Amino acid sequence: MLSDINTLMGKQVSILLSGKTSFKGVLTDLGQDILVLYNGNQFIYIPFLHVHRIKKTIDKNEFVSNPTESAFPDEMDAISYRKILTNAKGTFSEIYVTGNLTFHGYITSVLNDYFVFYSPVYKTMFISMSHLKWLTPYNQTITPYSLSNESLPVNPSSVPLQRSLEEQLKREVGKLVVFDAGSDPMKIGKLLNVNNNLVELALANGDTVYLKLSHIKSIHLP
Repeated sequence: MLSDINTLMGKQVSILLSGKTSFKGVLTDLGQDILVLYNGNQFIYIPFLHVHRIKKTIDKNEFVSNPTESAFPDEMDAISYRKILTNAKGTFSEIYVTGNLTFHGYITSVLNDYFVFYSPVYKTMFISMSHLKWLTPYNQTITPYSLSNESLPVNPSSVPLQRSLEEQLKREVGKLVVFDAGSDPMKIGKLLNVNNNLVELALANGDTVYLKLSHIKSIHLP
C-alpha cells in the first residue's frame, strides 16, 4: 500500500481522518505508520491509524508550495511514529486527541504505549499513543501563550515512569484523576483500581464507574 501512496509524494492531497476531520496540503513524507502533510504554514504529523482516505487534489485556489525545510532540525531519513515522537521531545507542539480540544506543550518522555506531555495548562499529562490523531510542531521561536522562559519551566514528571500506561496508572491509585480533559463528568474522580484494562473510578457523588483503559485518550492529575 505504501508503494502506491508514494506516487502522491510532493503532490497536493486531501486527507480524511477519524471524526470527519480533514486536512489539505502537500504530502512531504511517509513512513510505515505515519505521514507528514505541509499546509503552507505548518507540518502536520498524522499516524496512519486514524487515516480514512487520501486523495490527490487539483484545486488551484488552495495551492501549497513545497516546504524548503523540515519541521525538525535533525529530521531522520526513515520516519516512524515513535521516531517522530522522540524527535519532537522538547519542541513546543500542538497535539489533538479528543473532542474539540487540542493540547499545547512539550513531549518529555516516550514509553511503550504512551508518552508524557507537559502542558502549561494541564501540567503533566499521559497521552495514549493509539489515540493521538495528529501532532503539529510550532516554530522554534514561539513559546506557549507568549509566556517567558522564567514563567514556563518544563517540569517533567517527578514520578518514576513505567513502560506501559496501565502500569503507570497503577502507581496513581488513590489520587484524583481527569481523563480526556474532563469532557465527561464520569471521567473525573478518585482512581480506585486498575486491572486487566479496566479502570475503577469514584465519581464526585460517590458512585463508582468502570472505564476501559483502551478507550482513555489522555490523563492528568490535578
